Amino acid sequence: MNVVTIIATSFAFLAGGLLTWIITRILLKSRRDRMLVEAEKEIEVMKKNKLLEVKEKFIQLKSELEKQVTARSVKIQTTESKLKQRETAINQRQEDMQTKSAEIDAIKENLSAQLVLIDKKQQELEKSRLRELEQLETISGLSAKEAKDRLIESLKDEAKSDATSYINDIMEEAKMTANMEAKKVVVQTIQRIATETAIENSITVFPIESDEMKGRIIGREGRNIRALESVTGIEIIVDDTPEAIVLSGFDPVRREVARLALHQLVQDGRIHPARIEEVVGKVKKQVEEEIIETGKRTAIDLGIHGLHPELIRLVGKMKYRSSYGQNLLQHARETANLCATMASELGLNPKHARRAGLLHDIGKVPDDEPELPHAILGMKICEKFKEKTEICNAVGAHHDEIEMQTKIAPIVQVCDAISGARPGARREIVEAYIKRLKDLEELAMTYPGVINTYAIQAGRELRVIVGADKLNDKDVESLSNELAKKIQDEMTYPGQVKITVIRETRAISYAK
Repeated sequence: MNVVTIIATSFAFLAGGLLTWIITRILLKSRRDRMLVEAEKEIEVMKKNKLLEVKEKFIQLKSELEKQVTARSVKIQTTESKLKQRETAINQRQEDMQTKSAEIDAIKENLSAQLVLIDKKQQELEKSRLRELEQLETISGLSAKEAKDRLIESLKDEAKSDATSYINDIMEEAKMTANMEAKKVVVQTIQRIATETAIENSITVFPIESDEMKGRIIGREGRNIRALESVTGIEIIVDDTPEAIVLSGFDPVRREVARLALHQLVQDGRIHPARIEEVVGKVKKQVEEEIIETGKRTAIDLGIHGLHPELIRLVGKMKYRSSYGQNLLQHARETANLCATMASELGLNPKHARRAGLLHDIGKVPDDEPELPHAILGMKICEKFKEKTEICNAVGAHHDEIEMQTKIAPIVQVCDAISGARPGARREIVEAYIKRLKDLEELAMTYPGVINTYAIQAGRELRVIVGADKLNDKDVESLSNELAKKIQDEMTYPGQVKITVIRETRAISYAK
């Protein structure tokens, strides 16, 4: 291949490439122009669409604004009509007020004229009254003051007579109803405190090491517990109380027998009906021997000789009896010593007084239960075992069931009350006692003007200190009455509560 051919071939290749490039540029330009035309057409369409949307939105907003304007116009018209109506009503009221004011002025003028006439008539009446009074004084020979004094005296006498007859009627009615009202008070008191007293005097809690022992005490099908209840006469309560069994019964000696028998059975571990009967029999003998020994030791300690063996046994039984938490035997010993001391001071026989003091509550521990007051029953027991007449009378009269016939009788009555009233002798549950005192003080602090409160005399008196600048004397009396009524309505307490409200003014200064 020569050079010319190569050059010709190269030139042909270059010419073909240039032609292809030119054709491609022409095609691209025509395509671009076509796309530009199409884009301009689309832009025109979009512009028309947007103009249509804007026109529709404008028309919609215009209609809404027209509606709002119409509504506001209606509202304004309504308000204007209401204002016009109110203006008309106000004008009418003003006219009515002017009319009434004119009428009132006319009435005032009329009243003024009438008042002038009334004053004139009063003056004339006063003159005529004075003339009549002078005539009456002349006729009766008494002055007006003397006549008034005589009238007052006659009215006083009449009022005194009426008051005396009224008081007599009230006294007669009170005498007729006093017994019935007293019985009502006693019954209500019994209802209020019977539950606590019954619980205190009728149960004994027997502790056990574990609850497994409860099953052994009950026994198969309950035969052990039935045997215990049958032999001792005490109800045995086995419930969910942890590590404890309750012995319930009104006879304290039987409860003690049941407690000691259970103690021996639990310690021994052999619990079956035959063993229960054997142990209870032994315990009964032990308790009976202890009762007699306690009675003898008490008589020896007090220097009392010649007591009948049955009286000694009954004195020993007092160890297992209590009243409001006060052991009966301890109470009898206290009363006996007090009676001897008081009798010695009065020059009476201290031995007789001590003997009567020891036996005064012997009627609370009889073997049988006759329907008699314990003082009368104690007197009959003493008479049965040949005690002296003055001793029997002192025992029977220490609660005024019979008439006192000896000087020892009032001594026994007083010493019995002293022993029972000794602070701490008859217990009240400490928590309940403290709560009652706090409730009393807090109740008084709820009233305005109260500065401080103190519950004293074991809750039998409440002292309330009020500010002298906050309450006057009349308010103090009212506060005392209100407190008494509120305590009576809302609280439970023994006896009565005295409310003392103290109001004082203190002036304090210092000399330096």
